[in-house]
Formats: sequence, C-alpha cells, structure tokens
Amino acid sequence: MPRPLATYLSLALFLALLFCPVAPLHAAEPVQVEVSGVEGDPLDNVRRALALPHGLVRDGKVDRLWLDRFARQAPEKVRVALQPYGYYRAKVTAAVQQVGDGKSRLEVVVEPGEPVRVVEVDLKLQGAGAGEKELLRQAGSFPVVRGVVLLQPDYERGKSALQSQAQTLGYLDADFTRHEIRIAPDLATARVLLTLDTGARFYFDGARIEGAPDYPESFLKRFIAFKEGEPFSYAKLGETQLNFANSERFKQVVVTPQREEAKERKVPVLVRLTSAARRTLRPGIGYGTDTGARVSVHYRDLNLAHEGNDLNLSLFAAERLQGFAGRYTMPVETDHRSSISLQLNLQREDVSTYQSRIAALELGRTFGLGRGEQATPYLKIQQENYTIASVHSQSRLVLPGFRFSKDRFNDLVRPTSGYRLSFDLRGAHPYFGSDSGLAQATGSASVLVPLPWRLTFHARGNAGYSLLDDPLGELPPSIRFFAGGDQSVRGYAYQSLGPRDAAGRVVGGKHLLVGSVELERALYKNWGVSLFDDIGNAFNDYANMHLAQGVGVGVHYYTPVGGLNLYLAKPLDDVGRSFRIHFTVGFEF
Repeated sequence: MPRPLATYLSLALFLALLFCPVAPLHAAEPVQVEVSGVEGDPLDNVRRALALPHGLVRDGKVDRLWLDRFARQAPEKVRVALQPYGYYRAKVTAAVQQVGDGKSRLEVVVEPGEPVRVVEVDLKLQGAGAGEKELLRQAGSFPVVRGVVLLQPDYERGKSALQSQAQTLGYLDADFTRHEIRIAPDLATARVLLTLDTGARFYFDGARIEGAPDYPESFLKRFIAFKEGEPFSYAKLGETQLNFANSERFKQVVVTPQREEAKERKVPVLVRLTSAARRTLRPGIGYGTDTGARVSVHYRDLNLAHEGNDLNLSLFAAERLQGFAGRYTMPVETDHRSSISLQLNLQREDVSTYQSRIAALELGRTFGLGRGEQATPYLKIQQENYTIASVHSQSRLVLPGFRFSKDRFNDLVRPTSGYRLSFDLRGAHPYFGSDSGLAQATGSASVLVPLPWRLTFHARGNAGYSLLDDPLGELPPSIRFFAGGDQSVRGYAYQSLGPRDAAGRVVGGKHLLVGSVELERALYKNWGVSLFDDIGNAFNDYANMHLAQGVGVGVHYYTPVGGLNLYLAKPLDDVGRSFRIHFTVGFEF
C-alpha cells in the first residue's frame, strides 16, 4: 500500500533529528591548543595535560610571557602524559604562533615513537583464597598480556578488579605484596610482576537493626540478604541496602559492616533505619488516549496492625473506565519478595466495542524466585455483566491460575536496556462453579537494546490462546481478546480490532497476536524521537487471521516520575482514516 506524503516527511524529520549535532557551540578562545601526531585516548590525556592554567588569560587578554613559559614546559608535560599509553621515547616540539586579533595558537607536534610492549606477565595468587575459582577466572582475564602495548590504565583496572574480586569473596585483607612494572625504554619492553595475597577469609556475624521500632523484628529480618556464618560479601551488603530502600517503608537506610568489632574473622553488621510515613493519601489527574481524562485517589497503609501488612486502596474515574481496587498484602517471613494477597476489584468499562461491569475477588500466594522474578498461583472469582453487539448477558467464573514474571531493566524511568517476560495460565469449569469451561494462556515479552548514536531498539510481543467448551458469544469481554490502542496496535482505537459479527460489529476473538518494533533516538537530556511499526489482531482461526498494521512517529519527554509519550500513527488497513494520535504516561514494560 503506498504511503502518504506525510509519512515520508515524518521519516525525513526523524532522520534529520537522528544525525543532528546536539553539542553546544563555543566561541573561539584567545589561546588555541593544537596537537598533532597522536589520537584517541593518548590525545585526550595530552589535551588534559595542556589545559591552560588559571590566570594565563584575563579579561580576554593573553599574558604572553606566561604563555611562552608554558610552551617551554609543554614538551615534558606531553611526554609524561603519553607514558601511561606505552610511549616512553616520544619527541615533542611546541611553538606559539600569533593568528591575529590578539589571539595565539600553541602548536604541539608529537612523534610518539615505538610503544613499549609487554614481554612478560608474572601474576601470582597466594593465601587462603588462592584456589578460589572466581579469583582464578579474574586472574585469567587480566587485561595486560604478553605481546600487547603497555597501557597503564588497563593495568590499574586489572589490579583493582582482582583485588575487588578477592574482597567480594570475603578476603577483606587482600593486598598486593608485589606490584612492579619494569620498563626498558631503549628496548621498548616491559615486564609486569604482580603477587596478590588474599589473606584469611572473613564471615558474617549476623545483623543488628536499629530504628523503625513500629515494625516487628521478624518482618525487618526478611530484608537481610545474608545469613550468619556466610562468607562476607560487599555485594550482599549492597543487596541488603536495596531491599530496605525498595520496600518504600524507610526514608533512610545505612548498612555498615563493623570491621573493628570483628572477632575470629566474623564481622557484625549494623543496619540503621529511619521510617518513612506509614500512611499516604495521593490524589491524581491524568489523560490517556484509551481511557480519556481521569482523576484518582490512592490510599496506602504500609504497616497495618503493626505487622508490616500493606493495605492499598485506589478509586479512579475516567471517561471510559471507572472503578475501585483494593489489595491487602501479608508478608511471608522467609523472603521479602514473597507474600499472600487478597484483592477486590470493582470496574465499569464503556468503550465503542462493549460495556462491562466486573466484580472480582482474588487470593494469591506470591513466591519471590530471585531478582525481578516472581511466581503466583491464584484463585479468582469473577462476576461480570456485559453488553456486546447489542447482546446483554452475564457471567460467573471461578478461575484458578498461575502467573509468572521476570524483568530486569537498567532504569525504571528511562530504561535503555533490559527485558521483561511474563505469562498467565488460567482455566474454569462448571464443576467448580463457573458458567463456562475454558483454558487460556497469555504471554508477553519486551526487550530494549542500546545501539550506537544514542539509539535504543525496543521490541515487544503479546500472545493469547483459548480453548473453550462453549461458543465465544457466551463468554464475557474480559475473557475475549481485542487489539488496538496505545499499548497494542497504534493507529487504531482502543479494543477496536478483532473478529466481527454478521452486522460488522467487533465481538472479540479466541486468540491474540501482537508485535511491535520501535527505534528511539535520544535528544539532549530529557527528549527523544522514535519510529515504530505495530502489527497484530485478535482472531478465532490461525488459518484465517488478518493482522492489522500501524506505523508512525513518536515524541518523548522524560521526567523524574516517568515519560510523556506522544505518537502520531497511521493505520495501514483503515483507508478511511489518515492518522490517529496516542498519548501515554510512563514506559510500557
């Protein structure tokens, strides 16, 4: 299908923004320093060494005597700046040239010569941890090896990584008893001699928690990432810090290893907490293309009954969606990620495709399986009254199910790398009190990949599959699949895609397949532009499915609480509509 001119203009605008320079321009300085003969990191280090001293230029005028003295010192400064990169026999000349209008240019010409190469690396481990697999692996990946140019930044980075790995494994006294670089400038060779003595291993001696007296000790202990007797690890201390901070219950968390109080190499840990407000009430306003303008009120009590129980209540009203959501969460003592929850949802939805009123109660047991990984078996009881395609009906479903999710992103406000995977399996049968029998599976995946030139590639997919005992027409909209909208196929109205009845009205389908690719270019600090291509639909038969497609451009502005995303989308399968605007708040995982 031919694209309209506006689509090509949007593409041209995106490409122009993609390659446009974003660095500010600076006026010419009274003294310019030009360096020739080297490039890359050595050049950067030379430029830092030749930074003009404060006072050499005053009120736009150059102190010529000072500049000449600086030029005489420049060759030695450059030679020293080149040594960390293996150049020990560099020849350097520097001269000052007048370029008119009271401006000067310091010209520095470098002949770096042959770089020093490593002819021997003698790296030894000794002490109680010399046989640790992780430490041996770190030593094996030491960045300075025989035959390479001697780069002291790599040498220092390798040393630091090796010592840090030893300390991470609990060898807190690990240190280098020998660390030498023997250089023969005339032969352009270097020998690296390193010996790391790990010393004895240290262990955790339990944790003492101060502050937050309103929370029971058993609740607070859930956030401790280590156990008494485990090898000491700074990573475990950092994980403990994050566990407390991410609970939203404490405004200040300080985790301190008390090394000076260690006995028999057992280190006690002190955790100091300052509680945040227990109860919060937050009003909110917003807008989304799918639901329209909305207002909301959120109430939360993070320590109900002084047991660490969490009560979360939300009341919201939008043009096409209104409801109440309540969740009561009871922590499980064995793991801070695990809990038992009871949820009540009352919801009314009125969109162009259907009208629905839902009352649902769900009991779930969440198991924390690791960082960003959760599994929840649940039982959901749902009553739904609905109208779809002028048919009024009601449904009662008892839905046992299991959901799983795993995610890892580098930033929750403006992520540039990471992924999320989730799936939900559920079923119903008249034997358990449901009106209908069914088995249903849904899954979603999302991945972010950072690319050069401040680009980010985002791909996502959603799928659903249903096995039904009864005709689809006897099932409520919450069980059927629809497509279209801000987080589905952009360019089409919310829930406007799916199988149609004889009168041409969308009635939803048994299966779902949606995919999207998007390429975003970051601009300045808080802005971004993107191109996207969405495709998908709901359907009843894989052999006869038709996937609708939408393409367009997006503009993004990122705030500390989330992103504001404005999209202009063209539906390629709707010849009667040119463009549709979509607006969302936040990042879609």
